Amino acid sequence: MPLYTYRPKTPQTGCSSCSKTLEVFQKFSDPPLETCPDCGNPLIKFMHAVPTCQDRSDKKLLSDDNLKKHGFKKLVNRGGGKFDEVV
Repeated sequence: MPLYTYRPKTPQTGCSSCSKTLEVFQKFSDPPLETCPDCGNPLIKFMHAVPTCQDRSDKKLLSDDNLKKHGFKKLVNRGGGKFDEVV
């Protein structure tokens, strides 16, 4: 669920809950809050990016074992235009 931040349209009239920001976890299908639940001050909605945790590091993808498993060859430059096959 995304984290929505609400800010008051008029910060001077907000209560202690909404005077700066009010953060709420809501579904995409939930209607946005229009007023502060505590004081009734009108709010404006801001959406934060949803964090994703995917480890797609090149270290795992280009490891010798992974390359060998998928049928690739790894060549290492020996110098002078010569290459050694590692995998």
